[in-house]
Amino acid sequence: MTSGPVLKKMLAFTLPLMFSSILQLLFNAADIVVVGRFAGDDSLAAVGSTTALVNLMTNLFMGLSVGTNVVCARYIGAGKDKSLSRAVHTSVMIGFISGLVLTVVGFFGAKGLLQLMQTPEEVLPLATIYLKIYFFGMPAMMVYNFAAAILRAVGDTKRPLYYLFASGILNVLLNLAFVIIFHMGVAGVALATIISQFMSAFLVIRCLMKETGAIKLILRQLGIDKGIFFKIIQIGLPAGFQGIVFSLSNVVIQASVNGFGNVVVAGNSAAGNIEGFVWVAMNSFHQSTISFVSQNYGGEKYERINKIVITGLLCVFVTGAVLGNLCYIFGQPLLSIYSGSSKVIQAGMSRLSIISATYAICGIMDVMVGALRGIGSSVVPMIVSVVGVCGLRLVWIGTIFQVEDFHRIETVYWSYPVSWILTFVAHSLCFIYLKHKMTKRLSEKNM
Repeated sequence: MTSGPVLKKMLAFTLPLMFSSILQLLFNAADIVVVGRFAGDDSLAAVGSTTALVNLMTNLFMGLSVGTNVVCARYIGAGKDKSLSRAVHTSVMIGFISGLVLTVVGFFGAKGLLQLMQTPEEVLPLATIYLKIYFFGMPAMMVYNFAAAILRAVGDTKRPLYYLFASGILNVLLNLAFVIIFHMGVAGVALATIISQFMSAFLVIRCLMKETGAIKLILRQLGIDKGIFFKIIQIGLPAGFQGIVFSLSNVVIQASVNGFGNVVVAGNSAAGNIEGFVWVAMNSFHQSTISFVSQNYGGEKYERINKIVITGLLCVFVTGAVLGNLCYIFGQPLLSIYSGSSKVIQAGMSRLSIISATYAICGIMDVMVGALRGIGSSVVPMIVSVVGVCGLRLVWIGTIFQVEDFHRIETVYWSYPVSWILTFVAHSLCFIYLKHKMTKRLSEKNM
């Protein structure tokens, strides 16, 4: 990552990561499709209504995995093998403990949290069952994500793709068996998901145990190194907190959507699932920007950072513009996969016409966040994102949306592109300023 052509290497790194993310989402979409087609629109709404809450509860720890990626990539760039080994064992342990915490909180708090989100009474029992079972898979999910962050730091995005493919196939087969054959409904979908998550975690841990060199995982050495832990926290905690606040604003938005009834909730869930494919494709460039910038920062190759960021911005904009508008153009046939109801499809198209068509703006905003984190600034993008995205959306829902003439579902959706534009501009200005300070420090050091 610290030498050679940026575009070629970024694409070689990003494409397997992108395919992994799309594949993961494709298999997750199987949950929504199977339950919507074979268990009814109430089950579809029940599973879909839990997404914002799951993200709210997992984003703190997923943010810590960003810290793992940055810290490991810096040690690789600087050639510090002993520190890298300690980071590997600390990260896997953090992932496992995080998963246990989420299991306990998610299981006992499921119903109360769903009620706070104003989940419709007719789908609340189904949503509660799904969520309680789903959270038993959290230890596996967290371990996989922390271990995959280690592999990304060394430039390996192919093997996680293979592991996700294997576990995803298992997920689809179990979905079909549990829902269609055994008529288990949302419980079957949740059970299929956690079994496949444990499989992917097993495969990635087995991979690290068979590695050679500094990233080799030795189970008896698992533990938390305080110094490494605080470095991961320093980068990852602001990222996780940002994710929590993002999800909190999405929970408020989901509550606003829930107020329009089951049909709109189901349509919103299906459209959101479709948009997820665009987001994970764009987010792959966010992840690659973090890894590339971090390694070059660790190796003091500051002159490459601007080129990396520009390349990431161009790639993510093209990806978001093409895929986002294709989802809107083919929206009706795509939505019909999730539900045969014309009203649900119409409700889904309302969302796609606004959010999916402008999704490229979200992509370039995220790449700038990745650039800032890569150069070691995690607090600044957190503050900017919390104010620019979350704050604006909450104010939007509390003011404009409350006006009678604007109390429509479309008003809720417009809060997304408006917040993306303002936040991208703010992140760009922060990056220019911090990059200038970084270059100035290097000049003074070499004098």
